[in-house]
Amino acid sequence: YNRHSEELVKEKNKIEPNYYMKYKIIPLDFILANNIPFVEANVIKYVCRWRDKNGIEDLKKAISYLEKLIKHEENGTK
Repeated sequence: YNRHSEELVKEKNKIEPNYYMKYKIIPLDFILANNIPFVEANVIKYVCRWRDKNGIEDLKKAISYLEKLIKHEENGTK
């Protein structure tokens, strides 16, 4: 047992929580490897975790980000 190693595990799990570990490629690795912009990355994150974390609330968050992206694109502000 080593307190430092326990802290490292906790820190790693903040980045890669258990509810993402079921995927062959965790969302963060996918997002970074593909240089996915912030808004789209959040949609991916919320859709991937909704069943295992916050349920419908996460789906609503994904919709919110999609609505903001749509509005942004419709306004032609890139």
